This record gives sequence, structure tokens and C-alpha cells, in this order.
Amino acid sequence: MADVIDYKIYGDDLQLVEIELDPGEGVRAEAGTMTYMEKGIEMETGTGGGLFKGFKRMLTGESFFITTFLNNGQAKSHVAFAAPYPGKIIALDLDEQKGRFLVQKDSFLCAARGTEIEIAFTKRLGAGFFGGEGFILQRLEGDGLVFMHAGGTVIRKELAAGETLRVDTGCVVGFASTVDYNIQFVGGFKNALFGGEGLFLATLTGPGTVYVQSLPFSRLVDRIKAGMTFTNSGGESRGLSGLGGDILKNVISGS
Repeated sequence: MADVIDYKIYGDDLQLVEIELDPGEGVRAEAGTMTYMEKGIEMETGTGGGLFKGFKRMLTGESFFITTFLNNGQAKSHVAFAAPYPGKIIALDLDEQKGRFLVQKDSFLCAARGTEIEIAFTKRLGAGFFGGEGFILQRLEGDGLVFMHAGGTVIRKELAAGETLRVDTGCVVGFASTVDYNIQFVGGFKNALFGGEGLFLATLTGPGTVYVQSLPFSRLVDRIKAGMTFTNSGGESRGLSGLGGDILKNVISGS
């Protein structure tokens, strides 16, 4: 049974969630996401259930350790967690999702104490190899509040039974356990070579809730790399990829 917590989300594009804890209540969060905590809050960092659970979290790209923030004081107190890059924080009640929700790796921010964070493999091998973000997803289980973060603008879709939504693989934030997830080839020679959208799309078939993000972190990083230029000693401007190539050549040649 998860703790019943109250919260408030601050900000617009760089958001922070402040959680109010009654005495004895707690919240679990990834290591390194806490922004501030008030008097009475104490940290307990561990693997969250043994070494095996720690290693399973590492497979999803998260920290080996997870931290529980407990209110051991005599009055209400607050602890806050910030999203690691521009986007939105999503509050989700697992009780409304029949106790289970699947999210992309790195989407989990924090959750009421009593929530379990596990790994989940997609049903089909093809979805794993061509899914863009990897076939290992995070499965959040419990009956309390969880908080996810995503890049850019976040859209919530409610899919009816049999209704299908095709999404860029990196733009999927999470979906209900009742949603069927698969990968579909874009098709068409020109689409594959010149479409600029990747070779595969995620297909999500209802019923259930789906969250989609407009700016995945991987896409943001790619755009930043493409726009970065450096000037060498000869006054020549080079892109980041060109600079990386020069560095690699120097390392290989030993200079």
C-alpha cells in the first residue's frame, strides 16, 4: 500500500514537483534528483530490495541506488525534485491504471513510498531491436502517485479498444499495461532514405492511456551537436562531428 501524498508542480518548461509529507510518510526517487528538503526529512539510500533490484534498474539506464525520503518529524514537511532537462512533469495515479504502467527508460522521477520500479521487456523481439530507445522499459507498480518527466510538450491520449496510434519511437513516454506495443517498418524506399524520421515507428493499440512527448532528450542532444562549431588554431570552423574526428585521429596516431 503506497503512502498518500500531496504535491504541487512549479514552473513551465523547467519544472519542479514539491511533495508534502505527513509524519511517517515517504517518497522514493532516483539518486541525484532532489532539489531541496525541509526540516524533518531524512534520506535512506539503498538498492530498494537487494543487489538484484539495483542491477535491474541499471539495465534501464537508472542509478544502481534509489533514495527514500522519509518525514521523521512531528509536523508536515516538504521535499522537491526537479526534471533533469526542459519539459514537463507528469503526475499519474497508478490506482487509476490498474496498478501498473510502462514507461521509457529515464522517464521515472519519483513516486510515493510503496511503489515498485521494475524492468519490463517488450512482448516482441522486433520491438526490442528496432525500438530506437531500447526494448527494456520500466514497469511502475503500486496504487499511489508516480511522477514522470518528458521533453517538450506532453500529450495524453486515451485509446479505445482496437484504436492504433503510430509514434516516433523516441517520442513515447509511457503507456498503460493494457496497450499493445509493437514496431512497424516505415515502408517505401524514398521514405526510408529521405524521410528523416527513422526507419521504424512505434505502434500503440488500445485500450488504454498513452503519453507522447514532443522533444525526446536524444533528439535535443542531436540538434545541439549539429549546431555546435569550434574554431581550430588555423581559424577554420568545424562542427562537433568534425572535431570528434580530429580528436580520434590524434588519439590513434599518438599525437
